Amino acid sequence: MKKADTLTSAALVSEQRIAGTAPKKRRKRIQPEKMITVGTVATILVLWYVVTALGLVNPILLPSPLAVWAAFTQILFNGYKGYSLLQHIGTSLWRLLSAFGLAVVVAIPLGLLSGFNSKIKAALDPIINFYRPLPPLAYYTLLVMALGIADASKVALLFLAAFAPIYVSCVSAVSKVNKDFINSAKTVGANKRQVFFHVILPSCLPDIMTSLRTALSVAYTTLVSAEMVAAMTGIGWLVLDASNYMRSDIVFVGIIIMGITGILLDRIIVIIQNKFVPWAGKY
Repeated sequence: MKKADTLTSAALVSEQRIAGTAPKKRRKRIQPEKMITVGTVATILVLWYVVTALGLVNPILLPSPLAVWAAFTQILFNGYKGYSLLQHIGTSLWRLLSAFGLAVVVAIPLGLLSGFNSKIKAALDPIINFYRPLPPLAYYTLLVMALGIADASKVALLFLAAFAPIYVSCVSAVSKVNKDFINSAKTVGANKRQVFFHVILPSCLPDIMTSLRTALSVAYTTLVSAEMVAAMTGIGWLVLDASNYMRSDIVFVGIIIMGITGILLDRIIVIIQNKFVPWAGKY
């Protein structure tokens, strides 16, 4: 009976193909949210073009999209002040990612341990709570005096800027772990180490990934400020130097590049979270 049904189905499919009515693959529907995002960006670009074309704003304050594009191509092929555009971007990203990576390696273990052990928290909290509210540039001069104006002082500044959000979030994440999970693990004979790595750490990962996104944005903001104070390369320095010569077109190029790179870096963290922490928001 099954064999007959199979033959009948095969015959029907053959007839559909011959008649040109074979079932087609469903096309992927574009999500409404993506359409809204694209529409928003397109609307901003159109308004930008219309405002500048009609001369409603001084070109020094708001250059036209064509002028910004011309400045971008000029810097891309000729560089800026002796350095190529890729060198400016690469220098900024190296400072940012090296400091951010160091903060991740140090802040996550210390934050989790502080949340797990009250004595470690008591030792670290006074230090973190003291410098966390301070604007990073307030103590940047001390770092420059100690480490010079080279990359070392900038990396140290970005490390401190990224460290605090990650540490605080990790401590808070440990306190929010469901006590029933911990008690259930202890009931089946899990020791402290096993409870930490198999219960607390997986439960904290969603909050940790969120803290990484926050810390990255804070570090990026601090990077631009640091490059504006003491640097000869980098996107932040490029924007500051261009503003000194009233080159708003180059300023816009730097701002757009910073925005795009920030979005891409944030997107990378989101992709990592979706791949390795799929349970985020599921409980």
